[in-house]
Amino acid sequence: MKKLVTVVGACAAALLLAACGNLSFDTNSSGSTSSTKTSSYTTTGTASDDTYQSVIEGGKYKVSKSRGLQLTENTQNDNTYNVRSMENGLVDLSKKQFSTTKYLFEEGQLLSTSTLENWLGRYSSSNKLGLNPEDNGKTGENDRNPMYLQTVLEQDYMLQSGSKLKLGGVSVALGMNSVDYYTKESYGAQYSTTIPTATLTAKGKEMASKVVARLRQKSSVGNSTPILIAIYKGNTQDALVGGTFVTYAVSKSGNSIAGWNDVNEKNETLPVVNNKTPINSTVSTDFNTFESKVKSFFPKLAGVTAQAHYEKGQLQGLNIDVTTQFYGQTEINSFTQYVVTAASKYLPSDAEIQINIKSVQQMEAFAERKSGSKSFYTHVFSSY
Repeated sequence: MKKLVTVVGACAAALLLAACGNLSFDTNSSGSTSSTKTSSYTTTGTASDDTYQSVIEGGKYKVSKSRGLQLTENTQNDNTYNVRSMENGLVDLSKKQFSTTKYLFEEGQLLSTSTLENWLGRYSSSNKLGLNPEDNGKTGENDRNPMYLQTVLEQDYMLQSGSKLKLGGVSVALGMNSVDYYTKESYGAQYSTTIPTATLTAKGKEMASKVVARLRQKSSVGNSTPILIAIYKGNTQDALVGGTFVTYAVSKSGNSIAGWNDVNEKNETLPVVNNKTPINSTVSTDFNTFESKVKSFFPKLAGVTAQAHYEKGQLQGLNIDVTTQFYGQTEINSFTQYVVTAASKYLPSDAEIQINIKSVQQMEAFAERKSGSKSFYTHVFSSY
């Protein structure tokens, strides 16, 4: 069985909670933008009321014990967009249960690498903890038992108790395969089994019950710590955008899980290719116009692509990458100004937009417009 560990950078995870550059050790704990300090731990400051403060112990950020472990039987879906979208999405779901003004964020400390290796493996006589189904010995696309579970992500939410912290809640994401990639022999050709959303959701709910029961056995979790558990549908390995959550539920006590809440989200890459029907034809047309105008202005473009995110059918955001070649700082300045002008004119006005302008060597400029704002914030990177 092939095992592969993917390490997710601690600072990258911290960015979605509180800016890495905002770490300080001020004893004043009253302000939301300063850090807090007690005799046993410190916390990062928050960039806004909608972000969590993160736990620091011994002056260091506490990384996850399992550090992004992923495992499948023969190969893995190595789409790195899945990792980031699952992390960000689980934090957003956790905000519904664990208030950012009351709870502190800590990377998962309950599940070790060895534990998750067992959970992500197949069930067998030697691994009775395996959450993936037993190998039925078949290798056909539609008659084999696929690996449904790709990865498990744990996040801990802490409460301040005097000068110490106690576990106030746990969030767990079960990253499910929409396509399971496998080989019939070592280093052989790659095959795949497509897993319908209804199937991966049903399998995920079965696994969720087992995961909650196992977490309850840990003394730090016990019978009454709330556990939010969510099912994530990973995207295919060649996709240029991550997957989405399909449903989540909360176990408030014991092994019972309250009613599941469907998550109506979709992601896609723009421009669409191979005559694929876009999720929203108006958004797709607007992006194509923007892409055409940018390409006509600057002849050195290598590509303009976007990740589009929808919730309940409505566009929530566009993450746009513009890759090109530059010869001078003035070119970067002029091009960034034009890109922002074109974005303001042609792209949807009611969605958050992030534009990364990159050369083959490095990030050159950045532009962002928050949802509800009429103007872009821009920054052109320079050097001395």
